[in-house]
Amino acid sequence: MSRTVISTDNAPKPPANIPLSQGIRKGGLLQVSGQTAVNPETGKLVEGGVAEQTEQALRNVIAILQADGASLDDVVMLRVYLTDTAHFQEMNDTYARVVGEPFPARTTVYVGLPEGLLVEIDALAVRD
Repeated sequence: MSRTVISTDNAPKPPANIPLSQGIRKGGLLQVSGQTAVNPETGKLVEGGVAEQTEQALRNVIAILQADGASLDDVVMLRVYLTDTAHFQEMNDTYARVVGEPFPARTTVYVGLPEGLLVEIDALAVRD
């Protein structure tokens, strides 16, 4: 079974020096690479705080899912990477509003991200 690269102009393209795909499907599994709050139309980080960044990162994840005919309904796992523990509640509130129930499984970890980035989110979806 071969791997299929999933790509869309509706999510930011990885920088040329970063060797990754927006998404990879193998069989019924679709892995979406970590998405940040870069607006694909402008190529710039969205203005605002962790709520705005969470929403844009999720929009980017959703765009890649849709490029393969999937949706949040197919997602079994979302991983959220935050730079500051103080941002958890605001991220969580935005996440709940955008993702909606039933919620996929989730892991939230605290990491260092490049300057200005407060959140990164990746997804694992299973397609029938």
